[in-house]
Amino acid sequence: MSDNPSVILKRINEIVIEDRPIPAIEDPHYVKIAIKKTGICGSDVHFYTDGCCGSFKLESPMVLGHESAGIVVEVGSEVKSLRVGDKVACEPGIPSRYSNAYKSGHYNLCPEMAFAATPPIDGTLCRYFLLPEDFCVKLPEHVSLEEGALVEPLSVAVHAARLAKITFGDSVVVFGAGPVGLLVAATARAYGATNVLIVDIFDDKLTLAKDTLQVATHSFNSKNGMDNLLESFEGKHPNVSIDCTGVESCIAAGINALAPRGVHVQVGMGKSEYNNFPLGLICEKECIVKGVFRYCYNDYNLAVELIASGKVEVKGLVTHRFKFTEAVDAYDTVRQGKAIKAIIDGPE
Repeated sequence: MSDNPSVILKRINEIVIEDRPIPAIEDPHYVKIAIKKTGICGSDVHFYTDGCCGSFKLESPMVLGHESAGIVVEVGSEVKSLRVGDKVACEPGIPSRYSNAYKSGHYNLCPEMAFAATPPIDGTLCRYFLLPEDFCVKLPEHVSLEEGALVEPLSVAVHAARLAKITFGDSVVVFGAGPVGLLVAATARAYGATNVLIVDIFDDKLTLAKDTLQVATHSFNSKNGMDNLLESFEGKHPNVSIDCTGVESCIAAGINALAPRGVHVQVGMGKSEYNNFPLGLICEKECIVKGVFRYCYNDYNLAVELIASGKVEVKGLVTHRFKFTEAVDAYDTVRQGKAIKAIIDGPE
């Protein structure tokens, strides 16, 4: 096949499918991947509807997508760990190999990070995509390509759990029952948390979390406020709070609920400033507050292992599937709030 069809965000509210040049391997440590499955992320939707996500702004047309898995179709001359035909999950952010962040083991914070579908870097929603071999994680035979696409958001959850140092016996509250929140709850359980409370304003999402996917032991609908939050958790004060919403009231409620010396981990991207941040409580309780920015060393490998071992079930998150030619419908479905997780097939 001589073309490379790609899903391109031209400007706010305009997505098209256009042909792009087939990328050629120039670095001998790179591989060419035929993308087969791609999930839609909330950041994609922010770029689609607002033209920005956090401090990143769309200034020119960009290929969308960064939650992808595919099949290796070509390898560079120095590639040793992969072969043509291997199924891989694609870690979509390439740091500078010369940055202090990379050398210190925190490459997700590299100021020169080239991250797929983050302006001006093109994403993975195309027929062929290039990656260094060490940013591809080979999938076991029994792990599907669709599950491989979900390794990306699961890696965010793994990174959050590792930062929180979740271990056996912990009590965790998770704000937000969207895809990342559900995966954070599932990962907390996999890491040994005994009790997990998930908070959202939609009963159907809470039912999905507690009864269908069984990633939470308790649930709370915060539509009418947070006053009875701890009552729904049998009066327990969690020692870990993880916010996946970026909503001011959720952040405050999480810190308010924490036990002394508890840990609050911020996953959701919210506003740059908040008027009612409970700084006094953080001091009084000696709480630890940590931010999460994507994922880092070994998070992708651990995410694949969680799926492969059956400790985290990701297939139940997929509510909608689309052909590549239906990409615009897929994005519209997600931005209308109709899907938990939507997956787009690679080009036929």
